[in-house]
Amino acid sequence: MKKIGFIDYFLDEWHAEKYPDWIEKASGGEMKVTCAYGMVNRQGKLTNAEWCRKKGIELLDSIQAVVEQSDYLVVLSPDHPEFHEELARLPLQSGKPTYIDKTFAPDLASAVRMFELAAAHGTPMYSTSALRYAAEYSELERSGIDAISSFGPGKFETYSIHQIEPIIALMGTEVQRLMWTGTEKTPSLLIGYKDGRQAAVNLYGSECPFMMNVNYGNDQAKLLKIESNFFGVFIENLVTFFESGVPAVSQAETLAIAAIMEAGMKAEKTPYQWLTLT
Repeated sequence: MKKIGFIDYFLDEWHAEKYPDWIEKASGGEMKVTCAYGMVNRQGKLTNAEWCRKKGIELLDSIQAVVEQSDYLVVLSPDHPEFHEELARLPLQSGKPTYIDKTFAPDLASAVRMFELAAAHGTPMYSTSALRYAAEYSELERSGIDAISSFGPGKFETYSIHQIEPIIALMGTEVQRLMWTGTEKTPSLLIGYKDGRQAAVNLYGSECPFMMNVNYGNDQAKLLKIESNFFGVFIENLVTFFESGVPAVSQAETLAIAAIMEAGMKAEKTPYQWLTLT
């Protein structure tokens, strides 16, 4: 059995709660989360010690200890990506396959540094939104897409990844400019490609389902409502990554997503003006 170590900002969160059972099942019992580290105890949540006792996972007192006792590593902190670089520093020097949860990085510079650190130490590493693996996207014809209008829930800084990731996977990385078109409570971002194609990201609150309207440059359009088990497919891909050491998402796509999210937060300050990506 291969041992997986969790490294998190605090452990009592949804991803840490769900991933252990899903990974064990997807791997046929060949992989198991056996140890974990949490940086802080969060008020209103179980302490890291309480969470580990509940889950039957050993709580270790340092990231180094988790790295040493694990075959594979998962850096979580899904809603606090500003801690990813710090939490991932030792894992990315370990040479052990490391998955970093969404959102990968709060800015392009830290994303580049993490990739460079992993490359310098021969550490297989990748990050993704689970929405990338929705069957509705994977079954979609990609050639000829002219425009996308995407919808979903959440705040821009933590949930726009779930729309931007599929857009980049479907339309590519050649983004030229961005424009903020939303309000304070309903963030919206227009993504402009070098060849004139466009994609719109819209976050309409917690009750908004993930949806996407895709146009092929004529009267042909396709409306998608994401209802498939994308987390199940994501976990299967994660298990495959651990086994193979081959990242499932290209570095170019992950860096493009980081650049878009960073620039999108800057564009909010100057709405209805194009911001050119450098």
